[in-house]
Amino acid sequence: MVVERKDYIGLKAISAEEIHYIIETADTMKYVLSQKNKKTPHLQGKSIVLLFYENRSRTKVSYELAGQYLSASIVNMNISETEERAGFSGLLEMGKIIDQMGADYIVIRHPVSGSAKFLASHVNACVINAGDGNNENPSQALLDLMTIKEQKGSFENLKVTFIGDILHSREARSNIWGLLKLGAKVSIAAPPTLIPDDMASFGVDIYTDAHKAVKDCDVIMYVRMQAENKYLNELPSFNEYKNMFKIDNRMLSYAKEDVIVMHPGPINRDIEIASEVIDSPRCLVNDQISNGVAIRMAMLYILSLRGGIMI
Repeated sequence: MVVERKDYIGLKAISAEEIHYIIETADTMKYVLSQKNKKTPHLQGKSIVLLFYENRSRTKVSYELAGQYLSASIVNMNISETEERAGFSGLLEMGKIIDQMGADYIVIRHPVSGSAKFLASHVNACVINAGDGNNENPSQALLDLMTIKEQKGSFENLKVTFIGDILHSREARSNIWGLLKLGAKVSIAAPPTLIPDDMASFGVDIYTDAHKAVKDCDVIMYVRMQAENKYLNELPSFNEYKNMFKIDNRMLSYAKEDVIVMHPGPINRDIEIASEVIDSPRCLVNDQISNGVAIRMAMLYILSLRGGIMI
C-alpha cells in the first residue's frame, strides 16, 4: 500500500487497514519510548507548528513530546484574542504565513467544526486535526483504539458502550467511526438532550438507560462532561444525571466480568466515574495517556512517508 495521505483530519475518511497500520506503527514507537534514549532521527530537519485555538495542555504536551522524540523542531504559536475572533479568514491568513515560513506540519485545535479540513485544503504543510469543534479528534480515538486492542486483542464483535455528553464530544464521533470499521458493536447511553440528532445514522444502538446499555459489554468509554453550568438548558438536574449515568461498581455488575473502563481525561471524580472504579485495575486512563505519545509519533512518521510504501 502506497502512502498518499497528506493530512489526518478524522477517522470517518480512514480505512480499517490504515487504522491497523497506525496502531502497529505506534506499537513500534512505544518500544522506542521504553528505551533510555528515546530519540529517533525519523523527522530530523522537519518542523512542527502547534496551532491551538483551544488551550489543552495535556494534548499539546503529548504532540510536543512526540515531535521531539522524532527529532523534529517544535514551535508553539501564541494565539491572540483578535486572531481567535477572526474566524476562517484569520485561520487562512495564519496558515499561509506558516506555509511561507516552511513548516512541514501544522497540528491544529480549533473550536469550529471543519476548521482542520479547511486549513488542510489551503496549505502545503501536513495538517493533523487535534480537535475541531464537535466534529472529530482522530488522535484521541486512535490512542483509545490502541488501548482497547492491547487489552482485548481484537475488535471483532467487541461490545463498546459510550456514556455521557455524546452531543458535544468529538472524541466519541471519531471513536465510533473507527470502532464500527474495525468490526465492533457500539452503543451509546445519554439523556435525550445529549444525543445528537444524526446519531441513529451511525449504526449504533441508542439508550437513555445506562444500565441497559452496558449489559454484557466489553468496554465502557465515558465521554467527558463539561462544567455543570453548561447544561442548564439540557438537563433538569445535574444530580439526577449523576445518579443515572455515573459508573460505579453496581453499574459494572451489568457488564462482562473483564470489562474495562476508559475516559479521555481529566475525569470528574465521583461525578462521571466513582472513585472505587477509577482506583481499580479496570480503569485504563493511565494506559491511554502513555499510548497518546506513541500514536502521535506514528501519525507524524506515517505522514513523512508520503509517496513511499506502507509496509
